Amino acid sequence: MGKAVVVFSGGQDSTTCLLWALKEFDEVEAVTFLYGQRNVSELDSAKKIAGDLGVKHKVLDMQLINQLTENAMTRKDMDIDESGKVPNTFVPGRNHIFLSFAAIYAQQAGAQHIITGVSETDFSGYPDCRNDFIQSLNRTLNLAMDADLKIHTPLMLKNKAETWEMADQMGRLEYVREHTTTCYNGIIGDGCGECPSCKLRQQGLKAYLAGGYQHV
Repeated sequence: MGKAVVVFSGGQDSTTCLLWALKEFDEVEAVTFLYGQRNVSELDSAKKIAGDLGVKHKVLDMQLINQLTENAMTRKDMDIDESGKVPNTFVPGRNHIFLSFAAIYAQQAGAQHIITGVSETDFSGYPDCRNDFIQSLNRTLNLAMDADLKIHTPLMLKNKAETWEMADQMGRLEYVREHTTTCYNGIIGDGCGECPSCKLRQQGLKAYLAGGYQHV
């Protein structure tokens, strides 16, 4: 099915997408962005996972985004606050920028497909995780680059329990659970258990385990 580039953080969602891509495409590469994230240890997870899976892996330095915005995702001294319409962990323009650079990378690598793990079903309220945004950006990138790229979002309509199910169906639930970093505090695996990202992940896992764990 051609060549694909996965936007890869080393977290649960992007790792599930990387595993999916390896089944769906003939050739897969992964691109990870360093942007001053508070859970920078996810880069270690990304490098290890890419190595385990034999995937070519590129890390791009995008820390310049911090010259334009302040948020709890890139400021460890800022407490995480979810009381507003959008949590203060939201990094304005992040997915827009990351997907734009992933598209440039894909075009240079001869890839026609880009995979990202965003979801509008079970997420933190970030506006750049919505399907409308992804479809709009896909059209814009193709117009801007005179390209025929396709952005795939295999998790778009899945909640966290269904994402765990997807990993289980590929026989990699335990691998995803043990080796990914989703925690805002950068703790690998099950994480700190207290931050919003860990709670969402754990709630999804609990719901899936209660509903029919296959353990294939």
